[in-house]
Amino acid sequence: MITVYGRDLRIGDRFGLGSHTVTETEIIDFAATWDPQTFHTDRHAAAAGYFGGIIASGIHTLGIFQRLATVRHFTHWRIIAGRGVRELRFVRPVRPADILTGFFVIENIRAARGTGDVITLAGTLVNKTGDTVFTMRTDIQVHHRPPCDAHSDVLSKSGNCHDPSNAGASGP
Repeated sequence: MITVYGRDLRIGDRFGLGSHTVTETEIIDFAATWDPQTFHTDRHAAAAGYFGGIIASGIHTLGIFQRLATVRHFTHWRIIAGRGVRELRFVRPVRPADILTGFFVIENIRAARGTGDVITLAGTLVNKTGDTVFTMRTDIQVHHRPPCDAHSDVLSKSGNCHDPSNAGASGP
């Protein structure tokens, strides 16, 4: 798999996320530990409440986005760290049996001091009917590509990159 560095990305690049089916058990288990409000944890109280049934915690929904993005893309990126989340919106409730899918788009790339670039991305999750349930903007810092890619090139004493497997070949 190809390693992605900050400058490999382009504004407007769009990345699909795959999908995740949300279960009632998952919603209740997450909320019991992290957001124990009755509309997340108690079927009867939730049925009588504003949403008419169990809904996922917004933080759970954010976690689903993060997992989908990480499994599909971020594990291949040389991420230093997340820098912040803003404009986090829980547009519609996420319910048991919802199939969430989505995407993120690179909105901005700016040079940062040191070893990486700050990448701004806008993320969206939609449910099985195509309704948006979640949006956000986030900044992540991603390493610059090293002078020589460690998998194929090495830095010579002269400071130039070369492929050690091609050591005998003559250059231009």
